[in-house]
Amino acid sequence: MNHWIIAPIVLPAILAPFIIMVLRYHLDLQRIFSVAGVVGLLGIALTITAQASGGDIQVYELGNWPAPFGIVLVLDRMSAMMVLLTALLALPIVLYAIGSGWDDRGKHFHALFHFQLMGVCGAFLTGDAFNLFVFFEVLLIASYGLMTHGGGSVRLKAGVQYVTYNLLGSTLFLFALGTIYAVTGTLNMADLAVRVAEIPPEDTALLRVGAVLLLLVFCIKAAVLPLHFWLPASYANAPLPVAALFAIMTKVGAYSILRVYTLAFGPEVAATEGLVGEWLQPAALVTLAVGAIGILGSKHIARMAAFCAITSMGTLLIAISLFSEVATAAALYYIFHSTLATALLFLVADLVMERRGGAIAPSKPMPQTGLISALFFVGAIAMAGMPPLSGFIGKLLVLDASRGVPDATAVWAVILIGSFVTIVGLARAGSLIFWKSHDTQAVPLSEPETDEPTPPATAPEPHPGLAFTSVFGAVLGLVLLTLFAGPALEYSRKTAEQLFTPDNYISAVLGGEE
Repeated sequence: MNHWIIAPIVLPAILAPFIIMVLRYHLDLQRIFSVAGVVGLLGIALTITAQASGGDIQVYELGNWPAPFGIVLVLDRMSAMMVLLTALLALPIVLYAIGSGWDDRGKHFHALFHFQLMGVCGAFLTGDAFNLFVFFEVLLIASYGLMTHGGGSVRLKAGVQYVTYNLLGSTLFLFALGTIYAVTGTLNMADLAVRVAEIPPEDTALLRVGAVLLLLVFCIKAAVLPLHFWLPASYANAPLPVAALFAIMTKVGAYSILRVYTLAFGPEVAATEGLVGEWLQPAALVTLAVGAIGILGSKHIARMAAFCAITSMGTLLIAISLFSEVATAAALYYIFHSTLATALLFLVADLVMERRGGAIAPSKPMPQTGLISALFFVGAIAMAGMPPLSGFIGKLLVLDASRGVPDATAVWAVILIGSFVTIVGLARAGSLIFWKSHDTQAVPLSEPETDEPTPPATAPEPHPGLAFTSVFGAVLGLVLLTLFAGPALEYSRKTAEQLFTPDNYISAVLGGEE
């Protein structure tokens, strides 16, 4: 077996408890080991991506128990791509947390950070639906600790709401898995695909219930309206470097929809035909529209960045809901772009809040205002999908993929109008925060008396150069994604092709046997 497959899970799983038990009183050593762990994870991710790029699907059987009886991890193009995205996102964020001093504002930041990476990578690599639930719970536990890092009543309240809502989602997840297991007798995804295809359409009522419940769970994780209520307050009140890391968490929900509903409950399966597209596409359109309106109406920069995350998820899920190879290839390219762009906006929002507060209103010019305004401008262009960055390419691909579908007019209208509203909202925020702050009549304003989060009173940045360097690292990622759009699109196209030929996945996992 290829032991590289399990390495993205084992590395953070070993490093996190080591940091807690051995390095808990030595912050400098925690930082060294944490950065080294993320660099190691990036090296592993590059290795498995190179292995998967040939098109072979590799299976890791824990304890040498074959599927469907044992737990398996599966490496294909999509899982390798998502692990690589996780590692590429984690590196600038951990450097920013060190450079800005966020890791010193509470306990166990680096340990929780690596537990989070373990849960994310495990969710992307698992070939079993129940273990997908297990890794979702690892995500939930670690993300709650990271959300409340640094303390504060507002942050604690948002954290409790976040956990309560996601625990309800976890309960729904268990109900869905129990229902599906009662019908099929398996939770291995490949074996599930085989058994679902064998069930006569007239006997699929209970199976469809389980599939719908599972879709609701994934929509909660992906912040699809009306199941998105947890995201704006949770992300806006969390430490913003943590919110930047959480940009990958909504993608776990999108990944799960793509994985499960192309493999086991695909559109060609008679038992669940028409299940996803009819539900998901209208919800995705409304999610994009509400997110764009939220950007326009936000009075706080952190909350505006949270609505940007919702908007990007709306665009992504519109592409996924079309369930075609062309649309899925566009969605996979856009996943990379939207994750980096959302993280960039959260990091820039943190730079702003540390220097002048988060209110979108004129104030005194802040230190490094020219550099921060340039970074905000790049993030706004990327998020709005304007040329020349990769967001423009991603949205063009989604629009092109939607040509000829029954609701093409609605899709084009919502994406284009939503992009325009996003541009207006981000331009408004940038002009109030950066441009009008240089007005000689502008005076310092207090934070508005609302439920908006307030910036923490903290010491100056210990390593501001490192913080800015990490933000420029996110910008570099967007630039490289634009410059190498051709190879990235080719990889996305081959990944979509692999997703829509599930027989290869099933044969690899089950060893060619039913």
